[in-house]
Amino acid sequence: MQKKATEKLNPSEAIASAARTLKAEQDALAALSEALDNGLSQPFAKAVETISGLSGRVIVTGLGKSGHIGSKISATLASTGTPAYFVHPAEANHGDLGMITPEDAILAISWSGETAELKGIVAYARRFSIPLIAITSGPESTLSREATTVLCLPKVTEACPHGLAPTTSTLLQLVIGDALAVALLEARGFTADHFRTLHPGGQLGANLTRIDDIMHTGNRLPLVSTGTNMREAIIEISRKGFGCVGVVDGNGRLSGIITDGDLRRHMDDDILSMTTDQVMTRNPKTVPPETLVAAALQIVNSSAITNLMVVEDGKPVGVVHLHDLLRIGAA
Repeated sequence: MQKKATEKLNPSEAIASAARTLKAEQDALAALSEALDNGLSQPFAKAVETISGLSGRVIVTGLGKSGHIGSKISATLASTGTPAYFVHPAEANHGDLGMITPEDAILAISWSGETAELKGIVAYARRFSIPLIAITSGPESTLSREATTVLCLPKVTEACPHGLAPTTSTLLQLVIGDALAVALLEARGFTADHFRTLHPGGQLGANLTRIDDIMHTGNRLPLVSTGTNMREAIIEISRKGFGCVGVVDGNGRLSGIITDGDLRRHMDDDILSMTTDQVMTRNPKTVPPETLVAAALQIVNSSAITNLMVVEDGKPVGVVHLHDLLRIGAA
């Protein structure tokens, strides 16, 4: 008999249930890893080769929980450089087959391989010789027989105690989809810059922004020469407003940096009578212009500093402040 919603849940029972679920899914992942060493590797490599050679898109399809997983796989593929689109199999039978072209490949997901709603899209693939990649646990299923490539997942026990709710099975579908996306990403030489192009918004987009997109340059760059009197250096720090000044040699190469912290450390040393060479921090932290904001932020945080000089061929070309990183949402 089902417990009433008002009954209190026994915490120890809930924790034990969670532990059983995690154990079931860990065992399933281990089985999938073993399968990759024993027969799954060849069709997996063939699937990667097929998709890599497409001039069209990957059409992902599936019904129910498999459809939800398919939608996620489609999004992951698209965001990592493999054009993909999810087509609902029921909608495909009512006109959406027109979205699929001979230049595409179909990735059909069905744990049993007998999902009736997939018949239309499978027949369409056969009629127009469209590559059909199946993700299923049924090696002798209708879907497997029709597919050009079968990624046969190991049969595993669902975490659901009744063996009914798709849990462990959908985890394996998701994992093999992620494995495909990453393999294709690497095969295409998809870089962080490519990723940035497809993810311009939010914190992820901010972290993928390059330093040369946000750094201050030209007349905004606080610089003085080696041997400069500290009175002039302090004026430059105040004028530019970054709390620092870069010190360059006669060839324009960065020799050091003077920050507010350096000024405080020398307050008792008659600092106005000193030169930049006596006060500056030599070999300061710097980054090249192509550095990603996420990497720059890590340097700032780990070094407990607020400014970074941007250097190219040893010469300062820009400066970035912690506030610049915070302003674009990278933190």
